[in-house]
Amino acid sequence: MSFTTTLRVFLPFAAGYFLSYLYRVVNAVIAPDLIGDLNIGPSALGLLTSTYFIAFASSQLPLGVLLDRFGARRVEAFLLLFAGLGAYLFACSSSLTGLVVGRAFIGFGVSACLMAAFKAYTLWFAKARWPLVNGFQMAAGGLGALAATAPVEAVLQITDWRGVFMALCVLTVSVAVIVFLIVPEKPASQSTESFKDQLQGVKTVFTSLDFWRVAPLTTLSQASFLSIQGLWAGPWLKDVAGLDRTGVAGVLLWVAVAMIAGFILLGSLADRLSRSGVSVLTTAVTGMGLFMMILLLILVLPEIQARPLWMIFGFLGTSGILSYAALSQQFPVRLAGRVNTAVNLLVFVAAFAGQWAMGAIIELWPVAADGRCALVGYRAGFGMMLGLQALSLVWFFAASRMVRKKDHNKRRRA
Repeated sequence: MSFTTTLRVFLPFAAGYFLSYLYRVVNAVIAPDLIGDLNIGPSALGLLTSTYFIAFASSQLPLGVLLDRFGARRVEAFLLLFAGLGAYLFACSSSLTGLVVGRAFIGFGVSACLMAAFKAYTLWFAKARWPLVNGFQMAAGGLGALAATAPVEAVLQITDWRGVFMALCVLTVSVAVIVFLIVPEKPASQSTESFKDQLQGVKTVFTSLDFWRVAPLTTLSQASFLSIQGLWAGPWLKDVAGLDRTGVAGVLLWVAVAMIAGFILLGSLADRLSRSGVSVLTTAVTGMGLFMMILLLILVLPEIQARPLWMIFGFLGTSGILSYAALSQQFPVRLAGRVNTAVNLLVFVAAFAGQWAMGAIIELWPVAADGRCALVGYRAGFGMMLGLQALSLVWFFAASRMVRKKDHNKRRRA
């Protein structure tokens, strides 16, 4: 594949995922404005922000079928138009209900930004390159997360959060046009399977032990990372670490930088280790285990010592994405879209539930006179997600033993 074609495949999808992650994270910075303008508490803020995740999740199963049937270019370009509409509604609404509807349209509209890219890359790049190119795709999302921190805070000195979302509306529609016009169509990229066979493919994925031994750990690791980084890291830094708005945005910027580094370096590391005989899955599980340790340290260390850990949190939080490539390698290429969207469905349902639940838990403790939420509430909310990750890690090792026993029996019968 020529360098020009590589750019035509990668850059438009990277631009879409840049916007997707910007939308996902921006509420962590504008949270004080939303709270002040709407007069809402942590639970309502969690619901508003997490609506993105449930709308995103609701499209994942049909999205997998659509990607395998119609191709990544057409599906992503079409859906991005809904994200642009959602940004417009968000900018124009003055009620919580209107903002929730706009946020839902945004989540639905960007729901293909990662999965469409992964689907396209399985067609255009060699299987051994998937972890690396996926890592660069995720780095584009990291740039979006970075743009949602200090740059957005700087823009808020010129306009308000409504102006930010109106600009995002224009950018989103522009990217939709670019994806449709620039991305080349891969010959035979559209599935010739019947609709019945495609549904059977979904069943194949969801009845596979190989899928279910990995999916819970990946789901809870990514859900914890997304729900905390996408919202609650900002209030934690304000309420627990005592930072002002500029300080919060600055720390979140460095978290995003670390996340970009994690996507690239961990993707490159997995690529190299796989050529040395270490599976991508092994690298992913190791990274997710270390991520759990960092989250634990954030919870238990004195607040002033916890600040630098947020950058490590951003770096290791990316490790769960390696599981997407690991799972895709265990299924036929024709099922790639359905495998990835099946994982994404679980991740974003869990992120919705986790982000909202953390807000509800934080609200159980009284707010201080200066408006800060209690440290114990944050520790309880974050600790809930950490405990669920620990249980999923135990399940992974138990299920891995079951898989090995099953494979051993097959070899004996053969």
